Amino acid sequence: MAQPPILTLQDIRLTFGGTTLLDGADMALGPQERLCLVGRNGSGKSTLLKIAAGIVEADSGRRFVQPGATIRYLVQEPDLSGFETVRAYVDDGLAPGDSSHSGQILLEALGLTGDEDPAHLSGGEARRAALARALAPEPDVLLLDEPTNHLDLPAIEWLEATLKARRGALVLISHDRRFLEQLSTATVWLDRGTTRRLDRGFGHFEDWRDEVLAAEEKERARLDQRIAQETEWLRYGVTARRKRNMGRLRALGALREERRNLRHHAGTAQMAVTEAGTSGKRVIAAEAISKAFEGRPIVQDLEIEINRGDRLGIVGPNGAGKTTLINLLTGALAPDSGTVRLGTQLEMATLDQRRAQLDPDETLWKTLTGGSGDTVMVGGQPRHVAGYLKDFLFLPEQARSPVSALSGGERGRLLLARAFARPSNFMVLDEPTNDLDLETLDLLAELVADYSGTVLLVSHDRDFLDRTVTSVLVAEGEGRWIEYAGGYTDMLAQRGSRPGAAKGDGDAKASGGGDRPKEKPKSSAGGKRKLSFREKHDLETLPKTIEGLEAEIARLQDKLADASLFTRDPAAFQKATAELEAKAAQRDQAEERWLELELLKEELEAARS
Repeated sequence: MAQPPILTLQDIRLTFGGTTLLDGADMALGPQERLCLVGRNGSGKSTLLKIAAGIVEADSGRRFVQPGATIRYLVQEPDLSGFETVRAYVDDGLAPGDSSHSGQILLEALGLTGDEDPAHLSGGEARRAALARALAPEPDVLLLDEPTNHLDLPAIEWLEATLKARRGALVLISHDRRFLEQLSTATVWLDRGTTRRLDRGFGHFEDWRDEVLAAEEKERARLDQRIAQETEWLRYGVTARRKRNMGRLRALGALREERRNLRHHAGTAQMAVTEAGTSGKRVIAAEAISKAFEGRPIVQDLEIEINRGDRLGIVGPNGAGKTTLINLLTGALAPDSGTVRLGTQLEMATLDQRRAQLDPDETLWKTLTGGSGDTVMVGGQPRHVAGYLKDFLFLPEQARSPVSALSGGERGRLLLARAFARPSNFMVLDEPTNDLDLETLDLLAELVADYSGTVLLVSHDRDFLDRTVTSVLVAEGEGRWIEYAGGYTDMLAQRGSRPGAAKGDGDAKASGGGDRPKEKPKSSAGGKRKLSFREKHDLETLPKTIEGLEAEIARLQDKLADASLFTRDPAAFQKATAELEAKAAQRDQAEERWLELELLKEELEAARS
């Protein structure tokens, strides 16, 4: 028998400034359910999550939480002001009786010591601290709003594995498709103020959504046809019958009212790239280039040739030097040694991950037109700026609004609108997926994949990389970069392991732009490496964890040994099979981690002897 929901929202309604944001939204969360909340930017996902957390009060509706259940909420922009250290911020989120050890373990896993001054944290480090604060109490319900923002790939994959291992309930908002597919077991679609639920993970959502929209369009067409038929009858029917057919007139009015109330799905962005003439065959030739900041190598003896039509993805932890590498390859920054030669007839369009190209005081209109006229040249043809903005899902009234009034996703769309209007045969995209909703991401991926020019792309989005790039350049540490053919998944298969590990964010910038590695922590007395708090804890607890997983695997194997299970209960058979695969993967991962730590322990003991 299914357990009752631990958290329920019923008929939630909320209006902001006269605009209805939520119009009868519902959400029910089971005790161990992992639910993803999806919808367009601005649809109210974050607001609904805040209502679930008890932070925002709805105009009407019912919120119910099982008595005694604990809830933790991860905000998009964490505020650490008022705390002397990161550890104090994490400990402040613990309930009476909770151990601070779990918070310290999480901080170390996320590349923080806990002694950092919150005033000096980068965006990524603040997000890591907020994650540790939310996860440390092991709440019954975890509400995460864009948890992967500002995180690099190693940290995203660590978080993914950590959330998979949790037994509590989870509601997740994210634009990272792979992250949603890996974690969710159910999907709630927030669309035009109301919600629909699919009792399957995000991997099945888009086909289901398309079916729903197709059914709506079919119903809309049916109503249009009936309205046309009734209008025709009224217009040309026998005059003498009119008094006897007022009921039919009222029915027509009801049909028209039903048609007006039939909701329209928000449009899809109509993005298109304006391509310039063909560039030369060779776009970039880098020969033995090196770059270091304060003695730390960012790029060491890199040789790479990028030809017309190549789409190169650049991957590495935050602080590895991805932006610096882009600046070197495009000639914006001079190498310390080696040479970079750019090809001929290059027309470059760039997208800056920090949105620094946008003046917050300028209007959207001026940003696109440069302040002259009311048209934008797109593909050699003039377009009215309001119409062009509509292609990127901006409302007409937003055209005269300042850039500062836009959300992060809207700023991203505005940058894309400006970049795509300019003729180019060489696109440099530094984190273009930040804050974009899933439908806009889909369109952007198609544009990049179909672009006939050359692309340099920095991204932490695994699915986006797989769909767009022809090769991946990976940071291997100490300034070494290695290129692999294919997308991100192809790179993993060739490399045999994931690059990097969850590390600090290292957002310090050198002159000329770009990121550089963080200062390495000072070694302990005598310069000898010691096991960290997390490593010691894992060594002590992993054997028991492995033993428990082995017992679970044996139980599931016994269950599946029943030859009649599949015919008697196919759903139970599929569930047990999936659980067996998951437990086996967790056991293998735990055994590999334990073996690594045992070898490390032996090496450290041998070094001290």
